Amino acid sequence: MHNIRPVILLAVSCAFLTSCAKSPEPKSVPKYSAETFFATTSYGLVGSTAHAFSPDGMSLLISSDSTGVFNAYALPLSGGDPKPLTTSDDNAVFAVSWFPHDERILYTYDGGGDELNHIVVRETDGTNRDITPGDALKASFVGWASDGSSFYLTTTERNQQSFDLYRYSSEDYTRELVFENPGFEINGVSPDGRWMALDKPRTSADSDVYVVDLTTVEKDPILITQHVGNISYGTYGFTPDSKSLVYATDEYGEFNQAWTHNLESGEKALLVDAAWDVSYVSYSRPGRYQVIGINADARTEVTVRDLKAGESVELPTLPEGDLGSVRFSANEGHIALIIDADNSPSNIHIIDLAAGTARQMTDALNPEIDQSHLVVSEVIRYKSFDGLEIPSILYKPHGASAERPVPGLVLVHGGPGGQTRTGYRAMVQHLVNHGYAVLGANNRGSSGYGKTFFHLDDRRHGEEDLQDIVYGRKYLESLDWIDGEKVGVIGGSYGGYMVAAALAFEPEAFDVGIDIFGVTNWVRTLESIPPWWESFKESLYDEMGDPAIDAQRHRRISPLFHTESIVKPTLVIQGANDPRVLQIESDELVAAIQANEVPVEYIVFPDEGHGFRKKINQVSASNAYVKFLDTYLKGDGTHR
Repeated sequence: MHNIRPVILLAVSCAFLTSCAKSPEPKSVPKYSAETFFATTSYGLVGSTAHAFSPDGMSLLISSDSTGVFNAYALPLSGGDPKPLTTSDDNAVFAVSWFPHDERILYTYDGGGDELNHIVVRETDGTNRDITPGDALKASFVGWASDGSSFYLTTTERNQQSFDLYRYSSEDYTRELVFENPGFEINGVSPDGRWMALDKPRTSADSDVYVVDLTTVEKDPILITQHVGNISYGTYGFTPDSKSLVYATDEYGEFNQAWTHNLESGEKALLVDAAWDVSYVSYSRPGRYQVIGINADARTEVTVRDLKAGESVELPTLPEGDLGSVRFSANEGHIALIIDADNSPSNIHIIDLAAGTARQMTDALNPEIDQSHLVVSEVIRYKSFDGLEIPSILYKPHGASAERPVPGLVLVHGGPGGQTRTGYRAMVQHLVNHGYAVLGANNRGSSGYGKTFFHLDDRRHGEEDLQDIVYGRKYLESLDWIDGEKVGVIGGSYGGYMVAAALAFEPEAFDVGIDIFGVTNWVRTLESIPPWWESFKESLYDEMGDPAIDAQRHRRISPLFHTESIVKPTLVIQGANDPRVLQIESDELVAAIQANEVPVEYIVFPDEGHGFRKKINQVSASNAYVKFLDTYLKGDGTHR
């Protein structure tokens, strides 16, 4: 848990990385197609509460979209191609966990992006069994009992709102209701099965952590974070010996620290303090090793500690990039991890701790792409209208210079409390490769830069944070290698809202806009939130405003009610199955812009939800971005 504020919209996920040395830039590079960039393969490891290594230690359970659709695979540690464990050709499937004592797996899928996930067992004979049957429910994996005899899932089957906790038998999948959830976020069960951790957001700045002793009859939540004022708390997880809960708090400064709470005595102790947010604390299953991740200026710094020896582990030489998804084998002899960089997509690596060696297990980058042709970003800061510094990630196309200036784009992340981070993004590299500078702006309200910065946009969305984006254009105009007459804005989810807001409320600020799954009508969006957001609805309303009393402001900041001001060419992308931003919002926005006789293009993907899961759709969208920009920003079709 990072800052205790719901990420209510799409926050496009990417791995984290450390700094990358820049190679000399050639004067020009060939243009690659979107198909070429998205032929890059995505790899993912299962969660930290799952078993990533097979029981015999010979394979990793991974997710990959090598076929164009995500499926579950077994990646042999001896080398060779991943073995497919699922073969979906239309709906994304994501690996969840190996079973601890045999080669069954758990995996999850939803209905074309509707976020109504089911959990399925793949038996050793290849047959599949949905253990969360039913309609209109959302299920998720919580973790395993330490002996592997059972595992925990949550589902919303009772009322579509509350995630109740069930314990499933590993043998026959019979289950028992462990906790009927009155409105908390369940964030883990201790390895011994005794304790459960609950988070309770109250406002966007104030939240609590509770624990429940599951051995008691009452199972009453016990508040462990008594406090006065606005302090955010959240759960990292339990220690392997089940004696302590590790939790996050910003009580003592701008950034999250990691603390421990002794479950018997109630004693608390500082575990990790840093100059940035502690992103996570995890452990090897037996408990010898501890992994700490720090969100250091849009990159994650990772430390692995040997608790038995009392010292940090010196890892073997690895490629430059950010370490993520650090997973240990059952015997603690091997580490699996992912390394990602701007110019190198996420690859899985295996470390043999005894031998002190590392091997790269995957090769994600399309071999048709020369890695030196990709662009390494730079972390920069620019000043907004009030002097506030806005941390940002800047991508400069090869060959851009004062003599050959290029058009620019301000990229706005989702959230609203998301963060643009360094790392490989095929869409960004495609845009940069085709001659567009990209400035990933972390406007006020972004996570990772302290709680004061994080809360500067509370109930002020579409106001000062929008000005941060407008001043992103001014920053680009100040660079001699940018064509200051040609700057657009692009963003997804909350970033898509910011695009529409810029076009409606600052109609001359940008020359074009690309709205990807963006909110346009806050009145409707906040009245139609998915039922499974019930546990943090109060916190959401605290940040965005309660529709019952703030409907007038929501209407004021909603671009849909101010479309008469939109005069710049617009591209709108929408998923038909999106449960967060309903298609009708984009339909109405497009119709209104058409009524203005302003160029507008509209693409609806019938098999996507809030974000992309299929390569074919990512390719179509990325091609559409470049074609639109070539026409209306770079080319003669620019509408001024």
